[in-house]
Amino acid sequence: MKAEMLFVLSAFLITAPLAVEAADAKPAAEKKSVVKRVDAEEFDKLRADKKNIILDVRTEAEFKAGHIPGATNIDVNGPDFAEKVAKLDKSKTYLVHCAAGRRSANACGKLEGMGFTRLFDLAPGFKGWEKAGKPVEK
Repeated sequence: MKAEMLFVLSAFLITAPLAVEAADAKPAAEKKSVVKRVDAEEFDKLRADKKNIILDVRTEAEFKAGHIPGATNIDVNGPDFAEKVAKLDKSKTYLVHCAAGRRSANACGKLEGMGFTRLFDLAPGFKGWEKAGKPVEK
């Protein structure tokens, strides 16, 4: 009887820390994203703070055709995207946009995976920005 109780007790002591650790671990799907999707009004308010960096992830041709004043262009589908964003300061706040929202969501996912923690995604994209009558630079 004592041997059985010692076996059960030792099994508990060995597995209990593992069970607690597993209970604390959250599946990737449950982890909270650092990306906040915003509309043109909120994006414009964030843009007013000159410490925030506007990141236009469209192609160079799209950028040259018109962009948000002060934006930096790094094409999310460019072969050097990861290399270029790796040089950026991860402690800064980034206001990310593309044309309609798909590429910026992709870019924000990549940035988050690289350790960027303050990301704002312009949900309606540059098209939504223009539709809201916000300033455009060429």
